[in-house]
Parts: sequence; structure tokens; C-alpha cells
Amino acid sequence: MSKTVLSPIISGTMNWGVWDKNLTTKEMENMIQVSIENKITTFDHADIYGSYTTEADFGKAFHASKIDREKLQLITKCGIQMIADKRPENKIKHYDYSKDYIIKSVEGSLKNLKTDYVDVFLLHRPSPLMQADEIAEAVEKLKGEGKIIDFGLSNFTSSQTELIRQKTEVSYNQVQFSATHYEAMTDGSLDYMQTNGIRPLSWNPLGTVFREDTKQTRRLKKLFSTLLEKYHLGADTLLLSWILKHPAKIIPIAGTVNIARIQSLSKAIELDMDNEDWFAIWTESMGDDVP
Repeated sequence: MSKTVLSPIISGTMNWGVWDKNLTTKEMENMIQVSIENKITTFDHADIYGSYTTEADFGKAFHASKIDREKLQLITKCGIQMIADKRPENKIKHYDYSKDYIIKSVEGSLKNLKTDYVDVFLLHRPSPLMQADEIAEAVEKLKGEGKIIDFGLSNFTSSQTELIRQKTEVSYNQVQFSATHYEAMTDGSLDYMQTNGIRPLSWNPLGTVFREDTKQTRRLKKLFSTLLEKYHLGADTLLLSWILKHPAKIIPIAGTVNIARIQSLSKAIELDMDNEDWFAIWTESMGDDVP
């Protein structure tokens, strides 16, 4: 069982740095402040974000903000070895889950984030070569030293999760889940997590609704135009509310740096969407009635 209490919506930092928005230290500091003011106190990182630079950029902003460490929660991930200036030794993208690498990566993240511990540490993607015993040894050592509080996975199937769970406690699994990518709801993944007390985190919770023009997204946008009149909330807020209604208690990770949108997202927490509207969204996504 997780020892950490995360906020109902998580702020995703993947695009804060050089991969997209390229926020300054002051802008990052402001984003942290605005998020916390809107009850988003958990920040999702990975060592690779910004080609191994975003954690350190965030750390500078967090340090400058002088916010009490206990007022926020930090998530980070490791395992993906990218080809990047910061990793000149890498000749091909691959995964590394050796005990030494996991420990070294966490210690690097702590230094970058300017913190003594991370609340949740995740393995970023499953590797065919991962050794469950070795992973468990690293996790137990890091927990024992107080460097991580809770451990989890990211993008792991139920069987891959079970492999790791046999050796060490798994409290989270971060998976792709949205109204346009609902497979975790139909392939048994969310059922497995509920059965085993694993909290799902959802990356890309808005799916492709605003990114692609397809028959699926056109159907959904048409529906949202009518739901807007009923709920007086934007489609992005309604998409998060759709996720939050699921009994697996999924926590969506919102990557926006738009302050107005951040302020509106918290309304998704308060909204109890009608069942028929929830099913209407799923129906329009599938393009067919429920079975």
C-alpha cells in the first residue's frame, strides 16, 4: 500500500524544458506556485526529460521558490538510456535496470531535483532483460536509505507487473489512458491494478482529441459541444472528469503550462459526471454502442 498521498491531478513536466516550452527558471518557479495554488501538488518527472536536463532545471526553480518540500510530491523514473549529449556513451537507445544503474539514477535525480528523497520512483518502460530480483534489491536499498518512499512502474503490462510484484511491493503503474486510448479499461490492466492495490496514473489523459482530426475526434468534439452547455466546463476538464470517475481511482497527469487551463482543471475533481454522459463519451470514442 502506498505511503504517499498524491494530488488528484498531477502536473507533468515533460514539456517544461528544452523538449518544448523551454521555460526559464522564473517561469518554472511560477508554474510550481500556480499548480500548488490550484491543488496540484504532485510533479511528474523522468530522468530523460529534456534529454536529461529538465530535472535539474526544475530543481533550480524549486530551490529558488523556497517552497517547503513537504508541500509537494515528486515522481521520477529511470531505465531508458537515450542517445543524448549527456550520455555520450550510448550508441543505441536501450534499457538498463541493473542494480547499480537504478541506484545511480535515483541519486542523480535527487541531486538534480535538489531534494533528499522522491515520493514515487518508477521504472520507465519494461525491458525484456530486466531481472526482478536485482530490481527488488535496488528498490529495497533505496527505500531503506530513505531516498524513495514508494515504488512503481510505467507502461508495464499486468504480467510484467506481477513479475516485479512477486519480489517487491508495487504501488503505482503509469499507463496511457484517456477517452481515445481506453485499452487499459478493456484489456484487464485496470482490473488487475484494482485487485492488487496498485494505483494507476494516466499519461496523455486528453488523448488525441485536440491533436488529431479523425472520425473519432470529430465525434467526440461534437458531443463535447453539447456537454459544454450542460456542465459549463471545457472539453479538457470533462476529459479528466471522465478518467476520474473510473473506480480504479486513476490520477491523470496534465502536461499543460497554460495557467487558465490549470485553474480550470481542478474543477474536474469536483464534477461527478452523469453515468449516461460518461458512456456517451466512450460510445463516441468507439464509434459504436457498448456491447
